[in-house]
Amino acid sequence: MAETPLAFEIITFVVLALFFIVDLFVIGRRPHVPSTRECVQHIAFFVVMALIFGGCIWFFAGSKPAIEFYSGWLTEYSLSIDNLFVFVIIMSNFAVPKQLQKYVLSVGITIALIFRGIFILIGAALISRFTWVFFIFGAFLIYTAVKLVIGGDDDEEYHENGLIRALRKVIKITDDYDGEKLRTTRNGVRYWTPMLIVFLTIGTTDVMFAFDSIPAIFGLTKDPFLVFTSNVFALLGLQQLYFLLGALLDKLVYLPAGLSVVLGFIGVKLVMEALHGNTLPFINGGHGVHWVPEVPTWLSLAVIVVAIGGASIASVIKMKTLESGKKA
Repeated sequence: MAETPLAFEIITFVVLALFFIVDLFVIGRRPHVPSTRECVQHIAFFVVMALIFGGCIWFFAGSKPAIEFYSGWLTEYSLSIDNLFVFVIIMSNFAVPKQLQKYVLSVGITIALIFRGIFILIGAALISRFTWVFFIFGAFLIYTAVKLVIGGDDDEEYHENGLIRALRKVIKITDDYDGEKLRTTRNGVRYWTPMLIVFLTIGTTDVMFAFDSIPAIFGLTKDPFLVFTSNVFALLGLQQLYFLLGALLDKLVYLPAGLSVVLGFIGVKLVMEALHGNTLPFINGGHGVHWVPEVPTWLSLAVIVVAIGGASIASVIKMKTLESGKKA
């Protein structure tokens, strides 16, 4: 159920649509490699906008939904940074020219937003009808957290998914790019360019990421509006973040550990909430387990800030230590 006024939500969607149109289809359509200054300015702008938006939620709807938004936004943003590892590998594997990478990310992010919107609607519908789905979400997040800790992640190597492999078998695709074009002509024959495969790869890969991120944010808020806006603000500025952090991603060595703490915490929180609203007959006779403590919203935000902030600071310290050792 929405915790914010309808008029506020409508205005928010209009403003976010304008943000996306400008960021992805005006600025993003200009093929170029953004400078460090441009990247920093864009990222700072969207971070400030997210902080202001959270303040507006606090003013119009109260502190609880505002803290839920901040928690969700920080979680999604942190997961997005981790997912940039895979985007770097995809761009490298498909040999996307540097000047076209910003445009590719623009379209890929748009596809991702559409799919995430669908996922959020499905997730909200499931949660409203079947509270036991929290057991599944929670177990999956705990499994993902453990996988991150033991290094069972496949971020270091990208493998084409089944959709892309099947597509290669049924359509003609050239080996070379033709600017931003999806279709080109070779010797009088029409071909698809690799740009089509790259778009689909970025978009479908992000759908795989959504299996982690959407359950995680539903563990922080049940309001679909807050879930969606948290995702939008996390995706805005992601292309600039890609260019700014591209050379530094492999140095954020403790980020997976920080993310594992966040996902594990949210997973446990979801299981606890599922126990509170339990309807499964084989658990406590189909009644809620009310002795399980409830996790306050402020504690979720504190855990996220400490885990992600601590992992980032530890990564920077290790990077500086290694650089000092090389100079010595």
